[in-house]
Amino acid sequence: MPAPIAIPTSAWASRYLPSAPSGSDESSPDGDVLVSEVSPDGFAQDVLVAGVHQMKADEPEDVGGTNSGPTPYQFLAAGLGACTAMTIRLYARRKKIPLDHVSVSVRHDKRHAIGCESCENSEAKIDHFQRDIRLRGDLTEEQIASLVAIADKCPVHRTLEQRSHISTTRVD
Repeated sequence: MPAPIAIPTSAWASRYLPSAPSGSDESSPDGDVLVSEVSPDGFAQDVLVAGVHQMKADEPEDVGGTNSGPTPYQFLAAGLGACTAMTIRLYARRKKIPLDHVSVSVRHDKRHAIGCESCENSEAKIDHFQRDIRLRGDLTEEQIASLVAIADKCPVHRTLEQRSHISTTRVD
């Protein structure tokens, strides 16, 4: 009986996995996010996170995109939702709160900045994130209140409420 032929798992799996970011021979170091446009004709982007996680970003068709992935604001909302759920779960574990499940939905929109002292433009808008938290478990009202309150301590929430500094460097 002939020996079985070994087919590398990577060859089989590559048919089902997204390809590496197109148009770029760049890599994404641990922790970094590399974003490369798919084509100069639209807005679609290949996103590589920490050299491992591959995603798409895009804009909706009504603004010239192909809707092949979340918008940048949807990625931001996803980060807030994920961080919130993780923070609540960590707190529940530490406090031994019987939380069976947590989910967070986040919506983003721009709102007029009413009463904004630092706004030079009376038409100024601010970013608003609506975060809805769902908690399941045999929880007391006190436990629910503490889980909802801890959501404001999530690192992404704190970052979004603070001013950030962004440094930009052109790389050849």
